[in-house]
Amino acid sequence: MNGPEIHLDFTPELRLFVPAERRQGRTALLTDGSSTLGHAVESLGVPLTEVGALLVDGREVPVSHIPAAGESVVVRAVSRPQRVPGAPLRFLLDVHLGTLARRLRLLGVDAAYESEDIGDAALATRSATERRVMLSRDRGLLRRRELWAGGYVYSDRPEDQLRDVLERFAPVLAPWTRCTACNGELGPADKESVREQLRDGTQRTYDVFAQCGACDRVYWRGAHHARLTAIVEDAVREFGDAA
Repeated sequence: MNGPEIHLDFTPELRLFVPAERRQGRTALLTDGSSTLGHAVESLGVPLTEVGALLVDGREVPVSHIPAAGESVVVRAVSRPQRVPGAPLRFLLDVHLGTLARRLRLLGVDAAYESEDIGDAALATRSATERRVMLSRDRGLLRRRELWAGGYVYSDRPEDQLRDVLERFAPVLAPWTRCTACNGELGPADKESVREQLRDGTQRTYDVFAQCGACDRVYWRGAHHARLTAIVEDAVREFGDAA
């Protein structure tokens, strides 16, 4: 770029996206005189999904603002909780976030997940077609114009990822109502109707079952129930009552 020079100051939450030499405060950037401020911000590595208010010399402007020479820009992070237009709130997770997808489903959150790498273009198209918030740690994916909405997952630890998403988007929690395998809705199941899917020990030990209406997977309070209950109770305690 070789045009008007502007100065940008990124809020601390966003500095991990920009090159290391630009993380200490105000940084100068030469623009081309015709591209938008949103383009300038993204050129430094920050996905617009993570950007909140843009302040130019103290006044808020849209991402479509064309920067002029000498302008001072403050780039703030998106406000939390973030309200996504439209309803219901639904998510789409890429191939690297399988554990997070299962934990969201455990809490009753609609979380579609691609277990294979179908490519950024296909993910972005699905986000737009199904009006799902794209969750990813892939900054390039989150910069795709086709996305309906998106959010960067800041941690690589599943427990922190879950907390981050629940804090940011504040989805309604309805634990034990979704299939953790396929995201379908669960309903009560009569023991006799699912008997053929149960091992002998399970048949003898358990009497209460649920079944997925989409994939027919059967659930009961088995060996992992205490660990899953702890995840649910922690989430409900920190992020509000379940529906």
